[in-house]
Amino acid sequence: MYYKLKLNDKVRVPPERMGEDLNTVILDVLQEQFEGSVDKEMGIFIAVTGVQRVGEGEIIYSDGGVYYDVDFEAVVLRLALQEVIEGIVVETTSFGAFISLGPIDAMLHMSQISDEYIDHDEKNSRLVCKDSGRTLGVGDTVRARVVALSLNERDPRESKIGLTMRQPGLGNLAWIVADRNSEKQETE
Repeated sequence: MYYKLKLNDKVRVPPERMGEDLNTVILDVLQEQFEGSVDKEMGIFIAVTGVQRVGEGEIIYSDGGVYYDVDFEAVVLRLALQEVIEGIVVETTSFGAFISLGPIDAMLHMSQISDEYIDHDEKNSRLVCKDSGRTLGVGDTVRARVVALSLNERDPRESKIGLTMRQPGLGNLAWIVADRNSEKQETE
């Protein structure tokens, strides 16, 4: 789930940027420092959206920069085990699919897509369910549940997120709509 957080930090303004607008410089420094980073408690930083307050500057001996106590707002993605999320298929492989959750990709293993046997159609970049003929391809939107979560603060690219679609109400959104429509026709 996405959250808007109010945070506080010390920000170093480098001496070569001292003549520029202070709020702009501080926003640039915060964006460079936080955006794309991972904090296990706070989540994955999507964007620093604004600077709320800038305190008095502090000069430290032998450092040409000025340190400011700053209050700012940021948007983060904080995932939790068992959370149901939606994402877009960005790649299919012989062992499953990678799902974009926005700032990070998650893995959907072939065994977690369906109870059916699944083939990888490499030519068309899609996974095909053997019995029903349903497909999962690049660009499809899926609803899945987070079943494994290992965030790496030092190297966010090494974070591991595992998903499953093997329960009612989860899957390719086109499958969910088709199932819902067939259920309506059966009750009429």
